[in-house]
Amino acid sequence: MAVTPERTRKYSTAQMHRAATLYYLEDATQGDVAVQLGVSRATVSRLLAEARRLGIVRIDVVAPVDDDLTELAARVRVALGLDAVELSELPGEDAPGLALAPAVSTLLAGVGLRAGDALLVSSGRTVYEVAQAELPRLPGVQLAPMIGGQDEPEVWYASNEITRQVAAKVGGTPAFLYAPAVPGAELHALLLRDPSIRRVVELWRRARSAIMGVGAPPLARMSLPGFVPRDTLALRDAVGDVVSRFYDHDGRPVPFAGDERLMAVSYDVLRAVPACIGVAAGAEKVPGILAGARAGYFNQLATDPVTARALLAAAG
Repeated sequence: MAVTPERTRKYSTAQMHRAATLYYLEDATQGDVAVQLGVSRATVSRLLAEARRLGIVRIDVVAPVDDDLTELAARVRVALGLDAVELSELPGEDAPGLALAPAVSTLLAGVGLRAGDALLVSSGRTVYEVAQAELPRLPGVQLAPMIGGQDEPEVWYASNEITRQVAAKVGGTPAFLYAPAVPGAELHALLLRDPSIRRVVELWRRARSAIMGVGAPPLARMSLPGFVPRDTLALRDAVGDVVSRFYDHDGRPVPFAGDERLMAVSYDVLRAVPACIGVAAGAEKVPGILAGARAGYFNQLATDPVTARALLAAAG
C-alpha cells in the first residue's frame, strides 16, 4: 500500500534527527534513546528506519581492502629498491595529484628539511596539482624549479609558477629559472653564464630533496611540452621521463633533438639528491616508475594502492 503524506509525517524530522544522532553518533542504545525521547523502543526503531528512508541517515558499505596499505607500501619499497613509499587512495581520475598530496606531504615531512636547505620542484600536471594542496610547513627552505619553461603556455609546464605556489604552501623562499626549457645554442651559452641561472644550478647541486613527477611514455601522452618532438622515432623506446629527460625500460637515457641544451637537472644530479620524491599513479606510468626507480632517478615514491599492486605484478 502506498505511504500517505499523513503517515510519512507521523514523526517529525526533528525527532528523527535527534534519535539518529543519539543512536549512530553518541552510541546510545535504542532503549537509551527511548528514555531520552519519552517514547517506546518500537517507536525508536521506526524513527531510525524513517530517518534512513528520508536520507537523514546515510549508511555507506565499503568493500574491504585486500592489502594493509602499510604492508603494501613496504612490499613496493623492497621490490623497487626505494628508501620510502607512501600510498594515497585515488577517489577519482580528475586530479590524481591532489589525491597523492597527503602521501607527498608525509614523505616531505620525513626528510627533516631545515632553513637554508634546498628543495627542488619539477613541472608537469601531477606536481602542479600537488602544489594546490596542503603541504607541510618548512620555514626558510629554499626552493628552485628543476627545469626551465618560461615560454610554455600550459600552466602545468610553468615551472616558476609551480615553484612559487609550493614555496607559499611550505613557507619557503623561491628562486626562479628565467629560461626556456630548450633555448637555442647561442642563448644557452649566455644563460649558463647568467648569475641568476648559476644560483639555481647551485641549488640543484646541493638540494636535499625534490618533488618530481614521473611521466608516461611520451608517444602515448595527450600532452607534451612544446619543445619535445612528438614525431621523433627516437622516443619510441622511451617508457617515461623525469624533468623531460626520457629513458627506456633499462633506465638508459633516450635523447631527442636539442636535449643537449635542456635547462634541467641532469640524471647524475637526480641520483645525488638524498630524498628525491617521485609522484605518479596510473597503469600507463608503471613501466616508467619501475625503470626510473631502478635507475636511481628517485628514491622515494608517492602513489596509490592500485598502481602499487600493478608495480608489484610488473616487478615479478
